[in-house]
Amino acid sequence: MMPLQNRVLPNGDIIATSARGTLMGNRGLLHNDHKEVVRPFRLKAWITCALEFKGRKRQLMSPGMYTELFFLDEVTALAAGHRPCAECRRPRFNEFKQAWQLAHSESADGKLKVAEIDAILHEQRLSSDGSRSLWQASLAELPIGTMIERDGRYYAVHASGLLPWHADGYGQALAGATEGQVMVVTPRATVAVLAAGYEPAFHESANSDQGARNGPEARLKAGS
Repeated sequence: MMPLQNRVLPNGDIIATSARGTLMGNRGLLHNDHKEVVRPFRLKAWITCALEFKGRKRQLMSPGMYTELFFLDEVTALAAGHRPCAECRRPRFNEFKQAWQLAHSESADGKLKVAEIDAILHEQRLSSDGSRSLWQASLAELPIGTMIERDGRYYAVHASGLLPWHADGYGQALAGATEGQVMVVTPRATVAVLAAGYEPAFHESANSDQGARNGPEARLKAGS
């Protein structure tokens, strides 16, 4: 059976792959009655959810129901512009919201609404033409958990270095890539949240000496 188109890339695109995800999420109803994705989003609230919650069972891509999306890990989901669900991931949402308020002084009065977070993330996810919005920053200044793009490939900032992203996990950290200007995939507001102390969960391959099962390692020459 062919896999459904329900796996999210770091840039927010949705692909079909047999690789499994560690988080679920949604952006509203994106598929038709043939389980084909026909729109990139329906709502401004892009969330990440637990794979299991209170024993609830769902039939993937049921007619008229929201489209179940899946992510390699939380680092990928945040890069794509999602945030923790306030229901099934309430503790993580509270941590995210607290870090948001620390990072954004205008939200420090404690009256921050979820809709405000969603509106800012939605504005930063997409350019005026609807394409993914990237931004430039110094690699050395980016917090752990940020995702960058180079030559069509994605890399996560990790304590061990830059980790090449793959659908089934991360490759071995690249040596020597610590400086230079890079294109950042993770929205600015989320990067600020990471810098304020929010620690996103990495896929287990990020802490493996062997890295992911990914074939030849890609090379990234920082600053070029």
